[in-house]
Amino acid sequence: MEQLLNACNRAQEALQQYFWQDDVQFYAHHYPKKPEDPFVYWWHAHSTDALLDGYIRTRDSKYLERIRKELTGTFRKNNNTFLHNWYDDMEWFALALLRLWDVTGDDRCREQTLLIWEDVKTAWNENMGGGMAWQKQQLDYKNTPANAPAAILALRLYRRFHREEDLEWGKRIFTWNLENLVDRDSGFVWDGINRLGDGKIDYAWEFTYCQGVFMQATLELYQITGERSYLDLAIRTAREAKRRLSDAHGGIIPYEGPDDCGLFRGIFFRYSCELLKQCPELTDIRAMILEHARTVADCGMNEQGLIGGDWKHPETGTVDLAQHLSGIMVLEMALKCQKEV
Repeated sequence: MEQLLNACNRAQEALQQYFWQDDVQFYAHHYPKKPEDPFVYWWHAHSTDALLDGYIRTRDSKYLERIRKELTGTFRKNNNTFLHNWYDDMEWFALALLRLWDVTGDDRCREQTLLIWEDVKTAWNENMGGGMAWQKQQLDYKNTPANAPAAILALRLYRRFHREEDLEWGKRIFTWNLENLVDRDSGFVWDGINRLGDGKIDYAWEFTYCQGVFMQATLELYQITGERSYLDLAIRTAREAKRRLSDAHGGIIPYEGPDDCGLFRGIFFRYSCELLKQCPELTDIRAMILEHARTVADCGMNEQGLIGGDWKHPETGTVDLAQHLSGIMVLEMALKCQKEV
């Protein structure tokens, strides 16, 4: 426990020391910073989440101050709005802001969440039989990253504000995702359909975060309805993801790719921890989270406390912000699930 705690604190401080840009008030996307460093809006939703994890764990107000600055700078950089071209990116920000409202009660977070949600709802269209589009310029491409987080958002809004329309939205989005992008036998979740305009599913894209967000949407429905079938489905998806993506690689999920892919494992472990909170008897899921966190702490951090894409070896070159955030999230989730034993 102490080893994970020390590693987590080091990683949180490394985020601030090596990525923070005081002039623009948001985290750089790489360390060392690249001369041309593109702004990737949705990564900052996850930096907000990771910092909020730190605050909830420690109750140290420095994390809230870092969040305030990060959100201010991101809002400015995104043309003084949290609205965006990519629906899934907006969903991540809405989820982070709603979670921040849960913790702080700051009504500006609630107002921005509801504003984003109104825009997100325009993603639904009848291409591919319904579902939420991935981005505003490609309305016929539907994927789990745009649908499952939207379902989570709708269902969380219902649980907080009790608007029936949000529950209806959540169920409708979830049903489309289940019927179109989930293997009903195993519970494994596919990424998307019609990306190339050919109506085909990307079966080769087996990503951790698709499993995580679908698990959480399923869990939200269980918490609202009490229907055991939803919980069973979330467990089945988690265990199939563990089998395919972790066990098949010696127990540690390998690096999933550059850029956005760096965030995927962190998202998966966040929602695996939420499942474990609901079902503490899932010792196999707890063991998976802890094994990955220990690997990061033992092998995946370099001398600066930075975490790259390969969790079995320290990074000696450039570290992406996305990669480092995933490392923070698995460490935070391991501490959280240990605490709740």
